[in-house]
Amino acid sequence: MLDRIYRASVLGVAGRKPIEQLVRSRAWSVAQRFVAGESSASAIAAVQELARDGILSNLDLLGEFVDNVDAANEFAEKILAIQNEAAAAGIRPYLSVKLSSVGQGQAVEYGEDLGYLNARRIVGNARRLGGFVCLDMEDHLRVDQTLQQFRALVAEFGHESVGTVLQSYLYRSEADRSDLDDLRPNLRIVKGAYLEPGSVAMPVKADVDASYRRLVYAHLKAGNYVNVATHDPSIIDDAKMFVLSHGIPKTQFEFQMLYGIRRDLQKSLAAEGFTVRVYLPYGRDWYAYFSRRIAERPANVMFVLRGMMRG
Repeated sequence: MLDRIYRASVLGVAGRKPIEQLVRSRAWSVAQRFVAGESSASAIAAVQELARDGILSNLDLLGEFVDNVDAANEFAEKILAIQNEAAAAGIRPYLSVKLSSVGQGQAVEYGEDLGYLNARRIVGNARRLGGFVCLDMEDHLRVDQTLQQFRALVAEFGHESVGTVLQSYLYRSEADRSDLDDLRPNLRIVKGAYLEPGSVAMPVKADVDASYRRLVYAHLKAGNYVNVATHDPSIIDDAKMFVLSHGIPKTQFEFQMLYGIRRDLQKSLAAEGFTVRVYLPYGRDWYAYFSRRIAERPANVMFVLRGMMRG
């Protein structure tokens, strides 16, 4: 409960325009710990640096809740461009995409959803290049539409080209996971970083953690590919024990972590022979993502304040 109050307080303050302007003007040097620069070139360079340590990357062009057609199409073009840039650099283009950033919820000709149309272009390009697209999950109001669109994209392009995310703090996620089993889906399991009402999301950390383990274990036992996206050492250790005791091969799962967080743990897991992938955000629209990272731990607030004072 205290975690929820803390997160609500930080995100509430961060949502105020004067605070955003202050942080944007003073904290970019701090934000670079969590964000791999503002350009595609800086993102590609960060991917290459991680690869030298045997760590894979999941590129994410930051931006969400785009509210007009032109901006959504422009965002989609930038994603297509980074896919092509990565492939040209000899990197498998593995990206995360927020459907709200490419027009989800905006109806265009014949009532088609713009986000879905742009997602088809992006996933189609990924398949052409031998890449992969993970459809990020956003707030609970978008879950149904995102899962419907995910199902349609898997039907067209296959689960080798597109996956999605389930958030363990949502009460509905275990049922959602089970409902997706027929797709043999590639799922990224996260705890959840949005501020959600208690009617849809678990307020107690212990419950969120227990739900997380159930989601990972159930998806592994079903024979599906799982992205265990966490920095929690106890969950990581439990996942390692689970796959060992159930004879699940290392090729059926990977550990995913955030750029700039627990690089030591990333390296040690890779050295043990596990697949490790870093969620690597970049772009000029970094403030919302940065705010959610700060809201995760009280220590992060002090880290930012110290950085702003130095700046």
